[in-house]
Amino acid sequence: MLGLLFAVLAAEAHDPYQHDRGAMVDLIKQRGVTDTAVLEAMRRFPRHELVPASFRADAYGDHPLPVGHGQTISQPYIVAVMTAAARLKPGDKVLEIGTGSGYQAAILAGIGAKVFTIEIVAELAAAAQANLTRLGVKNVTYRTGDGYKGWPEEAPFAAIIVTAAPEVVPAPLLQQLKDGGRLVIPVGPIGDQNLEIHEKHGRAIEVHRSMAVRFVTMTGEASRGPKD
Repeated sequence: MLGLLFAVLAAEAHDPYQHDRGAMVDLIKQRGVTDTAVLEAMRRFPRHELVPASFRADAYGDHPLPVGHGQTISQPYIVAVMTAAARLKPGDKVLEIGTGSGYQAAILAGIGAKVFTIEIVAELAAAAQANLTRLGVKNVTYRTGDGYKGWPEEAPFAAIIVTAAPEVVPAPLLQQLKDGGRLVIPVGPIGDQNLEIHEKHGRAIEVHRSMAVRFVTMTGEASRGPKD
């Protein structure tokens, strides 16, 4: 149902964003993202529907855009990198911390994942749910609140994606990964953040550092400093 809706939206002759959306995906592919499921989900989904009207002309540029309340819709390339890094299969459960505009959740749903998403800013949470529902996005469950402690009653997750940067990785998120699961998270203070992938193997966590990034700071409990 979701793929059919996206395909119809992208195919409509009057869609003024079809060319720009295709160009965005082509650029992401040229930069090294080859996961076809991720690329096709991004090619189908109308990103412009999730940004303020004043920024719609820039909706398919490869850069973040403000969505209000000090938050942004992430750079498309970074969304693609993080989604591909999660290595999800259709039907996998994934937790997203930081719903924001809803774009990352829509792409996760577009590749067939079962998405659970948490947003600490109530106004953003409500807007994202309303927009994704209006656009026909299925397989997403929403919660308003602090994502630091994850969503324990729905754990374990095949992957957890965090779209705001804590200075220290929240331990509850690692605990809620299934064996073989992956936490994809930006870590560090503004100006010195890196995208990290934490892969769980039994009691061991294997950490890979991917690239330098720039995300908004994770608020709530994560902003109160390291935990004992």
